[in-house]
Amino acid sequence: MKISQLKTTAAVAGILLPLAWSGTAWAQDAVNLRMTIWSANEAHLAMFNEIAEGFKATHPNVTVSFEPLPFDSYTTTLTTQIAGGNPPDLAWILETTAADFVNSGALAPLTDAFTATEGYDIADVSEQATALWTKDGQLYAYPFSTSPFAIFVNNDVIKAAGAKTPAELIAEDAWTWDNAFASAAAVGQSGKTGLVLRDFKYQVWQNMASIWNGWGASPWSADGKTCTFTDKAMVDAMTAIHKAIFTDKAMPGPGEDIDFFAGETGMTITQISRASLLPKENPFDWDLVPLPAGPVGHYAVVGQAGVGAFAASPNAATAVEFLAYMTNPENSQKLAQFFPPARASLLNAETLASTNPLLSAEQIDNVVIDGISTGSVLPGHTNFAQIQQTVRSSLDSLWVADADIPAVLQSVCDSVGPLLAR
Repeated sequence: MKISQLKTTAAVAGILLPLAWSGTAWAQDAVNLRMTIWSANEAHLAMFNEIAEGFKATHPNVTVSFEPLPFDSYTTTLTTQIAGGNPPDLAWILETTAADFVNSGALAPLTDAFTATEGYDIADVSEQATALWTKDGQLYAYPFSTSPFAIFVNNDVIKAAGAKTPAELIAEDAWTWDNAFASAAAVGQSGKTGLVLRDFKYQVWQNMASIWNGWGASPWSADGKTCTFTDKAMVDAMTAIHKAIFTDKAMPGPGEDIDFFAGETGMTITQISRASLLPKENPFDWDLVPLPAGPVGHYAVVGQAGVGAFAASPNAATAVEFLAYMTNPENSQKLAQFFPPARASLLNAETLASTNPLLSAEQIDNVVIDGISTGSVLPGHTNFAQIQQTVRSSLDSLWVADADIPAVLQSVCDSVGPLLAR
């Protein structure tokens, strides 16, 4: 019998083992937890390492390391690790693949462990935030970030192009997509970049929901079984996006990789957690505003990220325990400085102002709290990896100046329809 088995058997039998056996002191086995994330931001990593050190204070045998993976290939790399027999103990999970991970049985259940953790207060975590990550009443991943999409603005660049800033348009009750594209076009035609949809790069098409939701468009029906890329709302939205790119030069074209935070772009659509990228040296006059109103009026879109522990990990119990510590009320407040929280007690202007000192009270109210309260989550689906690739491939022919937009969108439905109907 192995020593570990002997120790377990003796403990079950109620036998008190001495601290030493055969001249060797018992020692807790070292546990090395590995958690994959898609951020290599120094401020994010410093915060995670601080939380890990706090856990180590009461679990001296446990070391937690964080492994950043590129965002563009994050899920592919993660699933490759899993298939190759080298899964992490914990991982961030995109909202688009929540259904696959939650339904597959790959993740350890969390509800009972969180409920049993002193001071955790699981009732404080909103049901709306946990809906994607719950199955049959059991939570399988914690939504550590419910982050609204918004528009970061470089007022210096927009004013230099002679265009109206979003703040000026908001004051005139004229912050619409038509006017947002007009300001972006003025910047684009001045030689700089008007509006960047961050992380899109003509591949992550689901991020266009931050625009097309303003037209009331969606990629598939509510039950997920029918392709709706050919609906009028989507055709109109894609026509507006295509015009902004190829006719008005309001948005960069394929192959152009532009970083708003380098200071040469008028606006970018991204999540508020990107505020940490704002330059500390040579800062520009920046603003943060809600998404413009579309033909269906005002709307909001949120991206979610969950973190789960893998059930097959030999360290699954410790990983769940660390996850409970990482997301307890105290550490949730630390996370809130970058990642909008799922805890109702933290979703208020006072708390968010203390953890997001860069944002004004007005920005917190109008962008963060309103966005989380009313926003729709980015589209996701079971078997999302295949669906994502199928749609992306079909959309490739849209990204040319003379594209037949309705025909391209029909080809999307022809390709993805059978996958949705399964």
